[in-house]
Amino acid sequence: MTDQRSDDGPGRTAHDVLVVGGSGVDTVVRVDSLPVPLADTVDVSAIREWPGHTGGNVALGCRALGLGVKFLDFVGDDWTGAQVRARLAEGDVDFEALTSPSGTRRAVSLVERTGRRMSFQDAREPAGLKMPRAFYLPHLRAARHVHLSVVDFARHLFDDIVEAGVPVSTDLQDWDGLSGHQREFALRADLVFLSATGAGGRIAAVMKEILREGRAEVVVATAGAGGSYLMTRAAPSPRPIAATVPPAPVVDSNGAGDAYVCGFLYGRLTGRGLEECAELGARAGAFACTGQGPAALIGRDELLKHAG
Repeated sequence: MTDQRSDDGPGRTAHDVLVVGGSGVDTVVRVDSLPVPLADTVDVSAIREWPGHTGGNVALGCRALGLGVKFLDFVGDDWTGAQVRARLAEGDVDFEALTSPSGTRRAVSLVERTGRRMSFQDAREPAGLKMPRAFYLPHLRAARHVHLSVVDFARHLFDDIVEAGVPVSTDLQDWDGLSGHQREFALRADLVFLSATGAGGRIAAVMKEILREGRAEVVVATAGAGGSYLMTRAAPSPRPIAATVPPAPVVDSNGAGDAYVCGFLYGRLTGRGLEECAELGARAGAFACTGQGPAALIGRDELLKHAG
């Protein structure tokens, strides 16, 4: 394993980003349109499968940008877990896993011709699953930044993160602002990402509530081809950030939101302003749409090609 510290800043820590939770294997089915017709059999093109999920995508994406990454998770002692380990090793991600009693997470995504998708996530992990503090604390204390996936066991790290004084981000995915599972993550993270699709026309109100009720200083809502919206405590109105035109035809939007997170975090960790961070996120997200699954990982040179 190579030295995992970033080339862009002081290396006082072992890793730039500690990612916790969210690895798994995605099965992708390409369909003509969504929703799919109701039928016993629907003919589709070749069904693809690869390691991904939000935590794995963020870890691989940040590493591709030259950031030092440590990734902690539960993974099954199964063939899908072996796929996850192999892909992370290929991407030079420093990965440590505990054995999951329920096996490696799976997801199935239906992707239509324009790249829109509908994902079915399995929730196989048993209630009450926790990471031992002795397992994660040394890595937490040695990180510049922590990114938590919204898996249940990750929420138990918040108290130690606060005590360590390390900034923490999370991605609520398509949270509607109401359901309970993501709420603790929404209110306890310093930097919150979410998709605008979950709350629809209420997204501005949800962003404001996160800032008002929680500890977040920054909330970012992504809206795909519609760009993204940035809101801060100092400026509690959504600032629109234009979408970036993908540099090649759109193949698959799977992982685009995770790539946005990577671009944004790269900007934060290299001292850039918030709007530039969001622009970097938009560029990384657009690039991710040009390949299948996590195949299109933008590198640092490409990310910064047109940066100000």
